[in-house]
Amino acid sequence: MTAIQSDAKLDAKGLACPMPIVRTKKAMKDLQSGQVLEVEATDPGSKSDMKAWAESSGHQYLATLEEDGVLKHYLRKTTDQEQAVLEYSDVCEPAELQKKLEAGESIIVVDVREAAEFAFCHIPNAVSIPLGELELRLSELDKEDRIYVICRTGARSDMAAKKLADSGFSRVVNVVPGMSGWSGQTCSLEK
Repeated sequence: MTAIQSDAKLDAKGLACPMPIVRTKKAMKDLQSGQVLEVEATDPGSKSDMKAWAESSGHQYLATLEEDGVLKHYLRKTTDQEQAVLEYSDVCEPAELQKKLEAGESIIVVDVREAAEFAFCHIPNAVSIPLGELELRLSELDKEDRIYVICRTGARSDMAAKKLADSGFSRVVNVVPGMSGWSGQTCSLEK
């Protein structure tokens, strides 16, 4: 099984409802915005509980994997930046990007979400460069390529598109609302 990168782990094995949620809530308070928490639980009801709690608390539920009877839940602490107003002007909707990919156009899709988000669901052939690593990894991209930047909602990709443009990339497009609006083909650990 592929290892999923998380910033913190919580052992909630052997605990019954509501204790996995209680401990998850406490652990999330200790995380920085954007970090991923892996919660290990054995309570079968924890899968629906974790998803519902994440959605109601404003955090992002990524997925749950089962390994040897242990449910591994992955949750991402949402950032304040994701509520920010978009500033980069060259944007397109996910459907427009999907048409370009299906037509075989020569474009690069750069996914700036965290590694765990990318692992659970991403556009085929997309390049994963988390926003926090973008400046260090600019040399992996060609300034002449048409680059479509995507995240979950369009906020992190907005910041990435601005950073790329400021670094001399002239053919950059922000995909809004990002993966939350994507209905095309995806690759994922969950099959």
